[in-house]
Amino acid sequence: MEQNRASGILLHPTSLPGPDGMGDLGPEAFRWVDFLHRSGCQFWQILPLGPTGYADSPYQCFSAFAGNPYLISATTLLDQGLLKKSDLADRPEFPIERVDYGPVINWKIVLLHRAFQNFTAGAQSPIHKEFDAFKDAQRGWLAPYATFMAIKDQQGGGPWSDWPEAFRKREPKMMSKFLKENITEIEFQSFQQFIFFRQWSALRDYAHKKGIRIIGDIPIFVAYDSADVWVNKELFYLDEEDLPKVVAGVPPDYFSTTGQLWGNPLYKWEVHQADGYQWWLERMRAVLNQVDIVRLDHFRGFEAYWEVPFGNETAVEGRWVKGPGEDFLRVVKEKLGDLPIIAEDLGVITEPVKMMRDTFNLPGMKILQFAFASDPDDDFLPHNYPVNCVAYTGTHDNNTSRGWYEAAPERERDFCRRYLARSGQDIAWSLIRALWGSVAAWVLAPMQDFLSLGDWARMNYPGTASGNWSWRMRPDAINEALVTRLHETNLLYGRLPQHEKDDIRESIMEDMQGQVLPH
Repeated sequence: MEQNRASGILLHPTSLPGPDGMGDLGPEAFRWVDFLHRSGCQFWQILPLGPTGYADSPYQCFSAFAGNPYLISATTLLDQGLLKKSDLADRPEFPIERVDYGPVINWKIVLLHRAFQNFTAGAQSPIHKEFDAFKDAQRGWLAPYATFMAIKDQQGGGPWSDWPEAFRKREPKMMSKFLKENITEIEFQSFQQFIFFRQWSALRDYAHKKGIRIIGDIPIFVAYDSADVWVNKELFYLDEEDLPKVVAGVPPDYFSTTGQLWGNPLYKWEVHQADGYQWWLERMRAVLNQVDIVRLDHFRGFEAYWEVPFGNETAVEGRWVKGPGEDFLRVVKEKLGDLPIIAEDLGVITEPVKMMRDTFNLPGMKILQFAFASDPDDDFLPHNYPVNCVAYTGTHDNNTSRGWYEAAPERERDFCRRYLARSGQDIAWSLIRALWGSVAAWVLAPMQDFLSLGDWARMNYPGTASGNWSWRMRPDAINEALVTRLHETNLLYGRLPQHEKDDIRESIMEDMQGQVLPH
């Protein structure tokens, strides 16, 4: 990782304002990039972009390769002629500070069907040729994903383990028959992916022009109810009925006294290793075509992971099992070159995990909210940071900084105030300033902290299945005062882009010309 000091903001696109009930890839996303640029930030960090399934979690997606069609902007489709004004005439009223996923998804599906009908009814044009080229280039993952989603819709949306055996086992005769009889539905699924990646590519290109790099997220595990598992069963521990034998989680920790039972199927790493990790290499390439840097979630799971027998209600009963370790990262580096990876190394981290991280010079993560529960030697305190790390006030799994402070034990609050030499009145910004002033090369905070929001704006409660991922930023949240304050913080702590630093130095030199320096 380069050592240039830089800063950024964590905000998933679903949290952006917008007219259709959740944030999308339309005009508000471009305005967001403008805000990052004007405030002197250089990173935009997001959560996984995949099509969400269980509990609307971006960490439980129907595909590790596909995009979330609910992020498609209807406004952009209107501007491009794929929707008509009349198609939006029945737009419902949606709350502006929360995503109510049920009504939003129903509305988005209606809009996407209308756009697809308009697309298919239109005369052949460059966009139709573009669609054909997209399908051809992405065929490896797109064809099975589109088929998977078409079957899922036909089967009422249930998990593939509940499908008729012929579909579950992907029997050739049944699959051939389904493909012939459902061409339009499969094409609709491909169309959604085409439009998603078309809009995302335009947004990412715009971010690059503004000097903004995007930090994405690769969950180590994939959802059981996904095209990935349905198509690649040999890569996972499944029984004869195609159910998981063992599932992923973490033992009891800071977040939960019963651990976290994620429920994802576990990899047969020896099978992955035997073919040179081909599936993983394809996954890494796909994500790096979407973003510039990836946060490798649950990094320690590559060294050893927590295996829980399928059917357990908590993650308390399990065991540590060795993962592929350095061999995996060595192959990835050999095939893909330098690793633009942030190692999510939170929780109890063993020496072998640290060695794996440091062998490949990967930056780890520091969370400032964790810093005040012990003493001045705590690794999460800014004066103990290494340069090669990415430091956060908190992540999507934490409370907001204000929410954390208001709920923290008085001993932690007292240590925090003494450490920061602040009263605690403006705690989120006090934490931001301490973080920005650290030696950590890169620093980020969730947007909720820049807005000093309380615990009601929290994004995720680890270990809970509902009530997550729904916070949205108000349309009037970003103003000139916020731009100025953040830009000033980036300036004071040397985190502006290099060209702005150069301009400031040049201005200072011009001001100094002709001055007589004191002896």
